[in-house]
Amino acid sequence: MYIRSLALLISIFLFSACSYGGTKPAGSASASPGDFVLRTAQGPLDSQSLRGNVLLVNFGYTNCPDIWPSMLATAAQAMNLLKPEERARTRLIIVSVDPGRDTLERLKEYAAYFHPAMIGATGTAEEIAVAARTFGVSYALQPPRPDGGYAVDHSAATYLVAPDGQLSGTQAFAASPEKLAAAIRKLL
Repeated sequence: MYIRSLALLISIFLFSACSYGGTKPAGSASASPGDFVLRTAQGPLDSQSLRGNVLLVNFGYTNCPDIWPSMLATAAQAMNLLKPEERARTRLIIVSVDPGRDTLERLKEYAAYFHPAMIGATGTAEEIAVAARTFGVSYALQPPRPDGGYAVDHSAATYLVAPDGQLSGTQAFAASPEKLAAAIRKLL
C-alpha cells in the first residue's frame, strides 16, 4: 500500500512539473498508424524502411524536465532487458515536437545519452503534425515565459508498432521496463 501511494504521489508531481498533454486514443490494435517521413542526423527516416522491426515511438522534446526523460529511460532499460537478437529487431524512435529548439545534432546527442540504438527524429512543423496524427498524439506549444523559454504539452505514452507496420498499442507513462520488454517480445 505504501509503495502504491508513493508511486501515485511521484506521478502527480511529475505530471505537474512537465507540461503533460495526456494521450488521445490511438485507435484499435488493428489500426495502422500510417507512414511518415522525418529527419534524423543520419538522414531521412521513413517508417516503411523499418518494416520487419518492432518500433517503440515516443513524442516529446529535449527541454522537457521530467516526463520525456523518464519515458526514454524506461524504454532504454526495456531494450537492455532484451536478448541481442531481440534488440536487433527493435527500433527506439524519439520524435521531437519542438523543431525550433531541437536540432538534428541535439536530438542525436540526447538520444545517445539514453541508449546507443535510440534514433532522434524531427522535421518541419507540418511533418511532425503528420507523424503525430498517425499515432493520435497531442501536443501544444505554450506561450513564452518572460525569459523567452516555453513548455510544450505532449502525450506521455510509448507507441508500439508491429513488424507489419500496424499499431499494436501503447504503454502508459508509468509502465515498467519489464512490462515494456514483455510487450516488445509479444510482437517479435
